[in-house]
Amino acid sequence: MTDQPPPPPPGNYPPPPQGGYPPPPRQGGYPPPPQQGGYPPPPPQNAPGYPPPPPTPGPTLPKEAYTSWLHRVGAYIVDVIPAAIVIGIGQGIALGTGDNQCVTDSGEYDYGVSCTSSPSAIGIIASVLASILVLAYVIWNYGYRQGTTGSSIGKSVLKFKVISEKTGQPIGFGMSIVRQIAHIVDGLACYIGYLWPLWDAKRQTFADKIMSTVCVPLNPQPLPPGPQQGPPQH
Repeated sequence: MTDQPPPPPPGNYPPPPQGGYPPPPRQGGYPPPPQQGGYPPPPPQNAPGYPPPPPTPGPTLPKEAYTSWLHRVGAYIVDVIPAAIVIGIGQGIALGTGDNQCVTDSGEYDYGVSCTSSPSAIGIIASVLASILVLAYVIWNYGYRQGTTGSSIGKSVLKFKVISEKTGQPIGFGMSIVRQIAHIVDGLACYIGYLWPLWDAKRQTFADKIMSTVCVPLNPQPLPPGPQQGPPQH
């Protein structure tokens, strides 16, 4: 005789599920299906907690909107004058306080004068101090002043500044120093990098292209209307 399970005791019990599985949930018991693609909707623009959208690229400027090569050369000359004066003073003191001796060389077929100079302690100190002052001037003028305002002394006199192509703002102290070091590339191959602004569309040197910088006037003049023209992004 086959063993059979005992019948359930009497009472109000729900009937056993058919097939041994629980009944399906009622309509509406499932979570809503994910949206198409399986990704949540993007956050609204300028929502708190999310980074702002990237800036759209500005309009392409004509060549005349950038600072000319002659203005850049003039600014360089103005920037060099204070350094040249300080170095000249230091060298003058070194020569004036040194032991200078000149010997006349005479012979049957030649005649000339040869001079030697042995700097004094005061002259050496003057030369070292002059070099330190020039270094401090270069760091202040090209690093701090140009990095924070966009203009060195010479650029202020010639009324233009260096800005980033991406932000339209000065590039800061550190990047301004790096830009000056990058001018070494301009001096390679017969200084062709310094002449590049003569025909470049943005009047950039090689250092400008490496650092993504441009030179623009402090007070740009309005340009004639034309396609893809607009004021520099400051």
